[in-house]
Amino acid sequence: MSKRLRFTRFIQGAAIAAVGALALAGCGGGQGGAPAGGEEFTGEYDGPEVTLQYWNGFTGGDGPFMEQMVEQFMSEHDNIKIEATTQEWTDFYQKLPAAVTAGEGPDVGVMHLDQLATMAARNVIVPVDDLAEALDLSADDFSEEVWDAGVYNDARYGIPLDVHSLAMYYNTDHFAAAGITEPPTDRASFEDALAKLKAAGFATPFWMPALWPAHLMDLSLIWQHGAEPYSEDGAEATFGSEEGVEALTWMRSMVDQGFSPSDVAIDAQYIAFKNGETSITWDGIWQINDLTESGLPFAAAPIPTIGDEPAFWANSHNFFLPRQPQADANEVNAAKVFIAWMSENSGEWAKAGMIPARESVRESVLEGTVQQPIAEQIDSMRFLPAVPGLGSVQAETLEVGVADAILGKATPEEALTREADRATQLMEENLERFGG
Repeated sequence: MSKRLRFTRFIQGAAIAAVGALALAGCGGGQGGAPAGGEEFTGEYDGPEVTLQYWNGFTGGDGPFMEQMVEQFMSEHDNIKIEATTQEWTDFYQKLPAAVTAGEGPDVGVMHLDQLATMAARNVIVPVDDLAEALDLSADDFSEEVWDAGVYNDARYGIPLDVHSLAMYYNTDHFAAAGITEPPTDRASFEDALAKLKAAGFATPFWMPALWPAHLMDLSLIWQHGAEPYSEDGAEATFGSEEGVEALTWMRSMVDQGFSPSDVAIDAQYIAFKNGETSITWDGIWQINDLTESGLPFAAAPIPTIGDEPAFWANSHNFFLPRQPQADANEVNAAKVFIAWMSENSGEWAKAGMIPARESVRESVLEGTVQQPIAEQIDSMRFLPAVPGLGSVQAETLEVGVADAILGKATPEEALTREADRATQLMEENLERFGG
């Protein structure tokens, strides 16, 4: 199975699986759990040899890069051994809550930013404010958006490793044939480019998917139009606003204007682009290495600003510490040293196609890389609010509404109004379930 499909499966199913699994962990985790325990963290570990269990979901093309980083860490720390368990993200989010409750969880792990609030609300993970303070980490070395997104109920639960976002990929040979010399940056230049590509013989230059990553495109456009898809307090879905309808209407217009087929199967738009059948696609930066290896003549840029302000969806891998009722002080501090080292050496992670979260690292490693133009717009990246259970709500509502509108089963207004009402009801139920 490709990395592409693995990531798709995570986005569409992991949040639902995680919420179901959280029932196994019980509902007693009020405000994020107890501290991890252990002696005061000094930034170093000079204690006896320890073995840490490290869980992650890097099963795709990014996996070997993480393995190399772990090996390098151990070569520099002869008293800390890392035993990594790598599993599909869907399995990861399903197994973690039950494992922690049974006392069989990892010593350290990494998860997606949009899962932190849910895991924190159920007392699966613990705050890492002391670690951030000891490492002197602050918003000064991160974009404000990604740094603030790791906070839930006034406590920090994640240390960002990277940011990974949507990007616009374009076939440079197709652009040259159509006389396009610069990547489009706004609605007018994007639609002009599509018209030129069509006139140059590329009949359907931009395939609009109904499924993945359509909802990520829609979220990006909602933010671009100056609106929010959900309220910060987790009480209401607002993606059915006038701005939300306008955003989705533009997406459907790609079909109506003949730039896209009317029914694009999941992954078909990416495969078509990779095979040179289409000229432009919007997808995640995790595709960079796959496209590079394919030999396709391509370049990447931030997605155009179709609305009024630059903004596009992003997520982040964050290191976390799980709740351990009988935590060993040495293991806790060794785990913190591991997180610190990974953060400081995250330039190696850029080779996986990701963007290091730390500005001090980005400046030294991204020059000349495919992801550099996207990284330069990091302040325009947007993240979902820290609302427990939001991932499953989105999978059951927004994704359905977007698909129905793209496929012409309902107008954008009908689809979003219906699904926003459903989403608000589910969010209200989550407020009671998660103690919001």
